[in-house]
Amino acid sequence: MEYLMDLRQRVGHIPLVVAGVSLIVLNERKEILMIERSDNQFWGLPAGSVEVNEAVEETAKRELLEETGLQTKEVTLYNVLSGEDCFYTYPNGDQCSFVMICFYTENYFGEIITETNETTNCLFFAPEALPDKMVKHERLALTYFLKEIYPTLVKGLK
Repeated sequence: MEYLMDLRQRVGHIPLVVAGVSLIVLNERKEILMIERSDNQFWGLPAGSVEVNEAVEETAKRELLEETGLQTKEVTLYNVLSGEDCFYTYPNGDQCSFVMICFYTENYFGEIITETNETTNCLFFAPEALPDKMVKHERLALTYFLKEIYPTLVKGLK
């Protein structure tokens, strides 16, 4: 991530195309793990930017550990999102057009850390009780997963 910070110092806030990952983690009750981000106070999935020479699967595993304290040995690809719906402006003004590679896992271990340098909370939510305060591309990733990959979880979804 250091290279991205250095790049931002060079180019400022202009829009950049950024490869990122998101990871849906399901517990034994089929609840979805969400983090509350410290930069915008929105809820989202464990997610982040791919680093130079890093495989996207490793990015998903790294971000899960950094943001939640949990680990996984396996992730499954379920979608790639891009386009207008994946454009985001950070609170500091940085603009990104994300190519978001979406994974999920039901196999994880470790103990949840609720607060990190990037998060203020980390909780599992039932699919019908997901937080309202989410950025558009994160909600799109969840909606696609719940409707196309795991439709049995959708009962009662808003």
